[in-house]
Amino acid sequence: MFDVLIIGAGASGCAVARELSRFRLSLCVLDRESDVCEGTTKANSAIVHAGFDALPGSLKAKLNVRGSRMMPELAKKLDFAFKNNGAFVLCFDKEQIPGLEELAQRGRLNGVEGVRVISGDEARQMEPALTDEVAAALYAPTSGIVCPFEMTLAFAENAYANGAEFRLSTCVTGIDKSDAGYVVHTDKGDIEAKVVINAAGVYADRLHAMVSSKPMNITPRRGEYMLLDKDAGGLVKHTIFQQPTKMGKGILVSPTVHGNLLLGPTAEDIEDKENTATTRSGLAEVRAKAQLSVKGIPFNKVITGFTGLRAVGDTHDFIIGECEDAKGFIDVAGIESPGLTSAPAIGEYVRDIVAGIMTLEEKPDFVDTRKGVIHFASLTREQQNELIKREPAYGSVVCRCETVTEGEILDAINRPLGATTLDGVKRRTRAGMGRCQAGFCSPKTIAMIAEKLGIGLLDVKKNGTYNKESEAADNA
Repeated sequence: MFDVLIIGAGASGCAVARELSRFRLSLCVLDRESDVCEGTTKANSAIVHAGFDALPGSLKAKLNVRGSRMMPELAKKLDFAFKNNGAFVLCFDKEQIPGLEELAQRGRLNGVEGVRVISGDEARQMEPALTDEVAAALYAPTSGIVCPFEMTLAFAENAYANGAEFRLSTCVTGIDKSDAGYVVHTDKGDIEAKVVINAAGVYADRLHAMVSSKPMNITPRRGEYMLLDKDAGGLVKHTIFQQPTKMGKGILVSPTVHGNLLLGPTAEDIEDKENTATTRSGLAEVRAKAQLSVKGIPFNKVITGFTGLRAVGDTHDFIIGECEDAKGFIDVAGIESPGLTSAPAIGEYVRDIVAGIMTLEEKPDFVDTRKGVIHFASLTREQQNELIKREPAYGSVVCRCETVTEGEILDAINRPLGATTLDGVKRRTRAGMGRCQAGFCSPKTIAMIAEKLGIGLLDVKKNGTYNKESEAADNA
């Protein structure tokens, strides 16, 4: 029996795991996918929000600002990409300026530093590519951008290094209350735990309904994006938002930490919790609305489009707490924007809830740092040469678009919670994220995965799990 079982290995679940791994607990993280970061976390805007949008007094406001303040130190300790680039929120009509002033005041009440409203001319001085139609802008200097894959993997690997167990490719089929806590039924057998934490994204309502009669509804909100090549990444320096509506923060134009340009997302509430298809109309909307904010967007540099799902709760706030009628079952649900920013603060918040259920004793040997995959392309020429001398595999480039080497891919496969799929390698190394979108590097990457995992080439998946039993049967 585990002390704590976390269901869901996205940003929130892994942040909670990392925080709880500080203590003498038997801790397990469960996910139906073959890797962490396969759900909502893998397709979002990658923004560290300053915290001016959430209503004062809400959990979103509290955890957003706390998470934003935690991010720079966490990025250094856990070795993931983060940049404090600041953000604008644009309005295109002078009559909308009071709405910006309201946002600024909301930000001040939430504790956001430096937020202010500036004129369109001042905004264009800072961002020359802004359109002439921009009448004014809210400026938030504490906003930032992050790599959501690296951040979530960092939380997971650090939790793993501190004793957390991860059971991936394991799907929950039911949950029953027991005298000692809960029995979680899965397609790989039963798991017992004293405390269960429900961080299952768009499926959190279904898990909640397995133990509680209190209603919860999570609506998937589909958001479509365009990603442009690095040739377009310098068009803007800041994250450019449009004045928000009840459906979200509008279409953004933002650089990424890796030098691309990101446009999106749309906002469409849907019923299908698996529908991540892009649509002609959705991408057309992204294109049209992005041009309201920024001129000269080179749409001929688009290298891919993708869709993410946000988990929207009926309360329009994060739903985090112990169920009234299911003691020891903690919901971490409705974690839509600014959920990525809030993740480390959510970890702290859930830690305090767990501390109210069981005694938490700190580990004297907790390790709060982690070293990520070495990114060869980011090194100086001298550092590259020295690395190749030590590890010759770093001298062989596999992904030319992103200059990813054999050494990086081997590290991604061999490290704790290592990659077992093409997408797993891609998220850890960026192999396949460049201009050709894995058109040339996939065969070599597949061969490396197959060799290291001891499986057949045809058993390597883009995502999902590999099946050694089926391979054994085929070879019998």
